[in-house]
Amino acid sequence: MPSTLEQLKKMTVVVADTGNAALVKKHKPQDCTTNPSLVLSAFEDDSTTALVASEIETARINGLDTEGFCDTLTVAIGANLSTLVPGRVSTEVDARYSFDVDKSVRRAHEIVADYDRRGVGSDRILIKLAATWEGICAAEKLEKEGINCNLTLLFSMAQAKACADAGVFLISPFVGRISDWYKRAERIEAYDADHDPGVRSVREIYDNYKSSGVSTIVMGASFRSTDQIKALAGCDRLTISPQLLSELEQDEAFLSRSLQPGASIDGSADPLGEPEFRWDLNGDAMATDLLADGIRRFDVDHKTLLGLLTERLSIA
Repeated sequence: MPSTLEQLKKMTVVVADTGNAALVKKHKPQDCTTNPSLVLSAFEDDSTTALVASEIETARINGLDTEGFCDTLTVAIGANLSTLVPGRVSTEVDARYSFDVDKSVRRAHEIVADYDRRGVGSDRILIKLAATWEGICAAEKLEKEGINCNLTLLFSMAQAKACADAGVFLISPFVGRISDWYKRAERIEAYDADHDPGVRSVREIYDNYKSSGVSTIVMGASFRSTDQIKALAGCDRLTISPQLLSELEQDEAFLSRSLQPGASIDGSADPLGEPEFRWDLNGDAMATDLLADGIRRFDVDHKTLLGLLTERLSIA
């Protein structure tokens, strides 16, 4: 019997939620991602030691400040990852631009240009933006330019519908964080997979998209267990941590498909305007809390990375 991971790969595109080159080589995912916390892990990855050292030296020669070095290092690690996967690498726009359309678009252009200088075309990357109203508007502009986007920190149907209206390439609804929120709110220790609020949220979004003929890719993210992953087998894509990838690799139980595309119906619903989006999101306490918390966490990770890079640049 093939491993559960191999069975999953036959029905779902598996994405590695890591910037660690050695782990990407081991698990052989289709796509992978990078963000400040994952860039931090590159400093502990023996396979990227030379790359990091080279980027530090280049930053010194070019007189880059810490911010500039952070930007170029992130892309350098992403470019390296692009040589290890056949698909795409998601690269995050700074969390501090989550409510600024113009700065998000400008930063996305800089990321694309830096990848291009390193020989990686825009068809190999995804620009990752928080699914705020402004992030979605920025993504809409970028998509019209042919720059595909990954909208992250997605917790609600309102966000999913707005992303579909904007023609976003891919969304990343977060399973584990939704489950964690409801566990705290309902004082429940655990859910079985079929009643897990995070799993049910992704299933609802997936079913809505497929029945409405929406082309936006659904990529479940933020998993806490392999049971959550198995319950979403058949989803367009799933981004999975190295630890859970290893568990799936060691598991040889039969895996049945949980999500089916289904038949499309007329998807001509009225677009969700900004007032409706904000009202619907405001009415969802879980999504409102987690979106704000996620942006704050991304910003903390970014500042932590900047602190480390400042130290590295100052070392003679």
